[in-house]
Amino acid sequence: MRTQAALAALALCGTLVLTACNGDDEAGAPGSPASPTVSAPATATASASASASAAAPPSSAPSKKPAPTTTSSATPAGTKKPPAPGSTCDHKMPISPDEVAVYRYTPEGGVHSLIIKHGNWGCAAPGMDAAPFETVGKETFLNIAEDAKITAVTPIVASPLSQPITLQQLIDWLIAHPNQGRVFRYHLDSAGVIDWMDQQYTS
Repeated sequence: MRTQAALAALALCGTLVLTACNGDDEAGAPGSPASPTVSAPATATASASASASAAAPPSSAPSKKPAPTTTSSATPAGTKKPPAPGSTCDHKMPISPDEVAVYRYTPEGGVHSLIIKHGNWGCAAPGMDAAPFETVGKETFLNIAEDAKITAVTPIVASPLSQPITLQQLIDWLIAHPNQGRVFRYHLDSAGVIDWMDQQYTS
């Protein structure tokens, strides 16, 4: 009897062990519900977010400082003014060293003298045959020799081509037509007196 009871108990235990093993196998078998996924702890997630924020570079917001305003300055001294559009004429030509505008004649001081003004050449306007001679400064005078070689063009003579004239012919014309400012190229001798003059055509 004791032997049979022991055998029965062993058989029962074996059955229970087999049933438990089968249950474990069935839990992992295909078609069985999958075990729930264990989510990462909240602490780990928060830590990872903090690390990512620390690693990210600080945002570079655009500067709100206003850009400096520039003010127009006057043209520096000595800078040439640009010519008008379509013009290549330079209004800053230097004073001519050997040309003058002759205005009048005077015999003051017992010598022949021409009342003149120095100047430079400007720009010819549309329709003009020649550029104007723009005078500068005050009137002054130059002595001229009695035998000075003189050539003239219109209107002193009736020709656009240079014609020789005497000093007296020039004096007579200047007395009859004062202040016209006819332009002459001239030369001074060693005494500073005009020894020749050549009228420049200025229309």
